[in-house]
Amino acid sequence: MRKAIFLSLSAFSLMFANELKIAGSSTVYPFTSFVAEEYAAVKNTRTPVVESIGTGGGFKVFCENKIDVANASRAIKPSEFDVCKKNGVKDVLGVMIGYDGIVLAQNKSNIPLNVTMKQLFLALAKDIPQNGKLIPNPYKNWNEIDPSLPKRKISIYGPPSSSGTRDTIEELLLVKQSKNFKEYGKESGKYKTIRQDGVYIPSGENDNLIVTKLVADKDAVGLFGYGFLASNKDKISAAKIDNIEANEKNISEGKYSLARSLYIYVNAKNTAAIDFAKLYMSDDLSSNKGELSKIGLVPLNADELKKTQQHIDKAGLLNDELVKAGKVF
Repeated sequence: MRKAIFLSLSAFSLMFANELKIAGSSTVYPFTSFVAEEYAAVKNTRTPVVESIGTGGGFKVFCENKIDVANASRAIKPSEFDVCKKNGVKDVLGVMIGYDGIVLAQNKSNIPLNVTMKQLFLALAKDIPQNGKLIPNPYKNWNEIDPSLPKRKISIYGPPSSSGTRDTIEELLLVKQSKNFKEYGKESGKYKTIRQDGVYIPSGENDNLIVTKLVADKDAVGLFGYGFLASNKDKISAAKIDNIEANEKNISEGKYSLARSLYIYVNAKNTAAIDFAKLYMSDDLSSNKGELSKIGLVPLNADELKKTQQHIDKAGLLNDELVKAGKVF
C-alpha cells in the first residue's frame, strides 16, 4: 500500500514538474491565458500556470530559471539578458506576438477627450518647465494645463514601476517630450520621473482594477493596454491623442503615438515551451482573423506573422546584438 501511495505521489510530482509556468506582463496576460487553455485542450495536458506580475517581475523569474515563458510588454534589456546568461538560461527565443497601444481611458459617460502628448506629459511629469526653470508640478486640474481641456481634477490610475507599460510610458512620453524643453538641461531626452504627489496612482499588475476605478470615478482616467479597452467598451472610452484615435488600424500602422510591440520570451531548452510558442503564433490564434484579435490583440500583418512562424520553427536564439537593438530576430 505504501509503495502504491509513493508511486502515485511520484507521478503527481512529475506531472506538476512538467507543467509549463508562465509569468510577466499584465497586458499580455489575457492573450497568453487564452493560449494556455487552447494548449491544454490540444495537447491533452494540464493548463499552463499563467501569472500577472509585471514585465520586470516576469523577466526576473524567467532569468532565474523558475518559469518557462515570460510575457513582456517591452523588449528584454541587456542587463536582464546578462542575468539570464549568468544563471544558465542561455537558449532564449524571443517572439513578437503583436502590437498594442497604451490608451488614456475614462468613464464612457464623459464627453470625448482629446489631449496632446505635450499636455499628457505636463499632467504626468514630476517637474515641469515654467518661466524658464523647472518647478514641482503644480497642476491639479486639466484646464490648468490648457483651457481647451475639461475642468476636471487630474487623477490618473496607471501601472507600477515593475510594469513594462510603465517603462513604455516613460520612454514614449516623458523621455521624448522632455527633448522639447531646454529647461531639463542634461536631463533633456532622458527625463522619466512621474509625479508622486497623489495625482498619479500606481494600481498594481491588474488592469481590470483600473477599469473598475474608472467605472466608479467619473473624474479619473487610466493608462493601460488597448486589449483592456477592447474588452470593456461598454464601460469606458479612450481619449484621442494628438487627434489620433486608439484603434487597431492606427496602432498597427504606427500612427498612434503610444503604440508598442508585445512579446513572449521562451526558454528554448524546453520543447513544450517551443510548442506553446508555435500554437500561440498559429494562424488560428494570431492572424488578423484569429481568436486573439477578438479579445484585443492587434495582430501582426500576414508577412510579419509568416516570418515569425519561420523564426519559431528555426528556434532562432537571442544574442547580445539583437538584445541591444531591441529585436528578437
